[in-house]
Amino acid sequence: MSTQFGFKRDEIGRGTPKAFSRIRTTIETSFYRNNVISVKSLEEAYNLAMESSGTIVTDLPIHRAEELGLPGDSKVLIFNDGARTGRTAAARKILGERHVTEEKYEGLIREAVFQGRNKKMYRASVCVGLHEEFMVRAHLVIPAGYENILYSWMLNFQNFNEEFIVKYDNSQEIEEGDIFVYSDPEWENENHPHGLTFFDSEHNCAALLGMRYFGEHKKGTLTLAWTIASRAGYTPCHGGQKRYNLEDGKKFIVGVFGLSGSGKSTITHAKHGDKYDITVLHDDAFIISNKDGSSISMEPSYFDKTQDYPTDSEDNKYLLTMQNCGATMDKAGLIVPVTEDIRNGNGRAVKSKFWSPNRAYKFDKKCDAIFWLMKDESLPPVIKVNSPTLGAAFGATLATKRTSAEHLLKGVDSNELVIEPYANPFRTYPLVHDYKKFKSLFKEREIDCYVLNTGFFLHKKITPAVTLGIIEDIVEGKAEFQKLGPFENIEYLEVPDYIPDFTDVSYLNLVESRIDKRVEFIGELRDYNKLPYEASESLHKLMEKIQELKADIAE
Repeated sequence: MSTQFGFKRDEIGRGTPKAFSRIRTTIETSFYRNNVISVKSLEEAYNLAMESSGTIVTDLPIHRAEELGLPGDSKVLIFNDGARTGRTAAARKILGERHVTEEKYEGLIREAVFQGRNKKMYRASVCVGLHEEFMVRAHLVIPAGYENILYSWMLNFQNFNEEFIVKYDNSQEIEEGDIFVYSDPEWENENHPHGLTFFDSEHNCAALLGMRYFGEHKKGTLTLAWTIASRAGYTPCHGGQKRYNLEDGKKFIVGVFGLSGSGKSTITHAKHGDKYDITVLHDDAFIISNKDGSSISMEPSYFDKTQDYPTDSEDNKYLLTMQNCGATMDKAGLIVPVTEDIRNGNGRAVKSKFWSPNRAYKFDKKCDAIFWLMKDESLPPVIKVNSPTLGAAFGATLATKRTSAEHLLKGVDSNELVIEPYANPFRTYPLVHDYKKFKSLFKEREIDCYVLNTGFFLHKKITPAVTLGIIEDIVEGKAEFQKLGPFENIEYLEVPDYIPDFTDVSYLNLVESRIDKRVEFIGELRDYNKLPYEASESLHKLMEKIQELKADIAE
């Protein structure tokens, strides 16, 4: 089996440190209390969620329900939270970061678990990672009243049906313990007014306290699996990956990395007017092997925004559950969802694997290209980065805008340009690991690195049609890149109406300021997030080229 669960008695204790730390033992122990009921099938989870107080049972049938392990007459369920409808980054505490110690949090977590003793709770298990080369078992325990979270969690990941029990039994063994996640959405603590999401990634466990939002449970579980993957020789990827199966028999694989709202799902699922035969790996979570460049999907289902899909959209055929969405009654008297973000921002849904007609769980062929998706007015629609160090540095300073997927604290400007390394705010290990792994993919695996600007170039919007056209030219080998201004290791594709003018001092000032922001960002990283000097140096050299060009113009 992949991760370890069930030990010989002489292995139990401090001699097996990865499985028996203080906090991990506290969390795992909670699963065996007599107030905890085991949920062993999706059908059982569906029935519990359907009967849970506050659930909206719509009249939308689940497409091919029995193939998913659900009753044939299953309906799409809606469950809504209150004021908070997104992730809360301020609540995240990762063991190993500055001031986050076992001594500081072990008592707090023990007390939280103790407070749950009088609650009826449910536990379930899933598989994260869909190919025998990488599979991880994860367990969740959560109080009654939140059956919808448990059900969505089991749908989002892979339930242990007959097929996957066999696959898991035959999967490669990883010397890691299973993942254990303890959740109590009703927990309150005056020292943690926004809740607490605590991660002990070394021991594959987490405590999600005061968190009702399903996304915290999805990403909390996934980030621990990503951490295991990182230790096992893979690069964790918060992005989408697709394969273009071209007419000449060639295959071209692209990975797109961006935060919510950057266009990664749109690009991953784009059919390009049916010009290509396309196979999707996933649109949000996968891993790339640093050994051979192959890729594995982490999840079968999709966790997608609903705002872009009107109630009568054909895509809604693949809905499984919905979170933070309105409901209404149509003319036929049927209960249907209000998919646009009218009730609140960040309406979400778990969609089934059938949403992508051609789906694979592993790409054996190595990835050909990685696209960093950014929203930065100084960038033309696409640049090609020909230095592994600079490519990894651009990924570490991926610039974007905040979206409704995150619950922002008062005073945080949602329009501010922000930087999120590798578009992955869920990382629970030192940032340098991602930097070195992506640099290795560019250098050792010879994967090409591109930056796609999916926002505005200066004041002109870069449309999805422009972006998809660029990708098509790259995939077909038609893209003719040329040197970008004074930069030695950066090229760009000339796109009409989006031509950078390196004789315009105001444009040069904008480029300089955006590079400087990246240099400053890396320079301010400390301890857990510190990067090698070469990362900032590679960007600083770009700024020096701009300054030299400005000096020449001034003369």
